[in-house]
Amino acid sequence: MTDQSAAAGAADTGTTGIPAGAANATTLQVNDLKVGTGATAEAGDTITVDYVGALTDGTVFDASQNHGQSFTFTLGAGQVIAGWDQGLVGMKEGGQRILVIPASLGYGAQAVGSIPANSTLIFQVQLDKVQKGGAQ
Repeated sequence: MTDQSAAAGAADTGTTGIPAGAANATTLQVNDLKVGTGATAEAGDTITVDYVGALTDGTVFDASQNHGQSFTFTLGAGQVIAGWDQGLVGMKEGGQRILVIPASLGYGAQAVGSIPANSTLIFQVQLDKVQKGGAQ
């Protein structure tokens, strides 16, 4: 997950590595690249992830490695975009997943930083740790 191709990985991808049909996504799409073997993430759990986020043209707009650390948040608590709160439930520690998030579950009609309004977002996420019930 260190370059633009890291936002890819689904079996059915175009030449840019973005999942086919992603640009026109109207619903959340979840594709497990690797199913983990650890604890299962549920709403209310505190989870730690590494991720790469890209637009449908392959432009990477964010990655946890750019911040020098993994990202930790409480799943289902509204601390992240709805596409993450919904798309990471059921994922197991050690797993890797592609999320194709329509604008309605991302930032909607609001532009945020380098992300244009009404953008479909593509994330490759690796679940590093699950702390059950939000226990720290």
